[in-house]
Amino acid sequence: MQLKKETNENLENEMHLNEQEDMQLLYGINDKPNLLTQILLGLQHIFAAFGGIIVVPLVISSALGFDVVTSTALMSATILSAGVATFIQSRGIGPIGSRVACIMGTDFTFVAPSIAIGGVYGLPGIIGATILGSFVEIILSFIIRPLIKFFPPLVTGTVVCLIGLTLLPVSMDWAAGGVGSTQYGNLTNISIAMIVMIITLLLNRYGKGLVSSASILIGMVVGYIICIPLGMVDFTSVREASFLSIPKIFAHGVNFDWKLIIPFAPAYVVTTIGSIGCLKAIGEVSQIEMDDKRIGSGILADGIGSMLGGILGTFPNTSFSQNVGLIPLTKVASKYVAMMAGIILIILGFLPKFAALINIMPQPVLGGVGIVMFGTVAASGIKTLSRVKLNNRNLLIIATSIGLGVGITFRPEFISQFPEGMKMIFSSGISTGTIVALILNIVLKEEKVNEVN
Repeated sequence: MQLKKETNENLENEMHLNEQEDMQLLYGINDKPNLLTQILLGLQHIFAAFGGIIVVPLVISSALGFDVVTSTALMSATILSAGVATFIQSRGIGPIGSRVACIMGTDFTFVAPSIAIGGVYGLPGIIGATILGSFVEIILSFIIRPLIKFFPPLVTGTVVCLIGLTLLPVSMDWAAGGVGSTQYGNLTNISIAMIVMIITLLLNRYGKGLVSSASILIGMVVGYIICIPLGMVDFTSVREASFLSIPKIFAHGVNFDWKLIIPFAPAYVVTTIGSIGCLKAIGEVSQIEMDDKRIGSGILADGIGSMLGGILGTFPNTSFSQNVGLIPLTKVASKYVAMMAGIILIILGFLPKFAALINIMPQPVLGGVGIVMFGTVAASGIKTLSRVKLNNRNLLIIATSIGLGVGITFRPEFISQFPEGMKMIFSSGISTGTIVALILNIVLKEEKVNEVN
């Protein structure tokens, strides 16, 4: 019996060593690639995140009827603040920042409250609510220790898996040509997405050194070039964009009214929960332990980044889950790459033409790499769950959390009759699944194991 036990332990250790060898990172958190590598891999992160960064100001500007000048200023300020928040988060300044490869940007969670406030108080009201509401997240960052114990591998693995699964429909829409496109699902769009995906996979698997690490970027550049002669790239917005834009602090005014925090507070709580899960996911794929101090510093960076966003005249910032998939795919977890991405975003915030050039990238190109990236995130969550004992209790938690999270993603009208506050909290499949996993992990008691002598 003892021999069998030792044999099993040796097999488990050997499997773990083989797994570690297979997942060996090219660059760890504190490894510093050369400057060219930092720039290329930083651009790769930006290409992956840029659509998410700019879509919020586009949606809010359209909903509130802002003029072209205001919309353009909002866009530049949003890119600039995302860069500043990314740099602070990844580099760390004193107690602020998780010091991991985390890309920051504004989030869809803030669209509904921004439109609600903006419809009555205009942009000054949104800016005031962004700054005042950031204190909610700043305060939460200092009491993170009691929250972390509710995120064991069972919960974090489920959340990481959900991040990938709930983002996959987005990448499929991109691959088909984009939601609302008259060419949605045509053979050209699908073919381009598949070409980009195949190039990315082959380079990532068989490329050497930088070619493998930058496989996402190379795949997107090739796809971009293919789309130009097919008439899928419209350079009008690039020609019309100005060469230089200088965001002005409080250019549109600010309204500091404490009652404006009410719509924003739930959104900040939801993004705090999401950021905890995202930082835990980054820790998993970066092969480091994300303790409560590090996560608290990351949440503090979220809050400070949101405050700076308001000061620069735009919306709150939070961690971007879609970039997590780049780390295991490229085997690059270096915080210096994220810092470079932040620096490039800051530069783009002052250069609207370059920002427009990235913005017009055809959606099938993003779809081709998105399928691989988001699938990799889901696979990372499965890997974490594989180390969890899958007894009846744990299976119920995983099944229910993923079921509701994915269900809300595919059927958002399920919560259409909820009060506005609840709709805000459960509008995201990630937040829904995370909350369900947290509650069930507390409510469902651990199974007692009877020891056999």
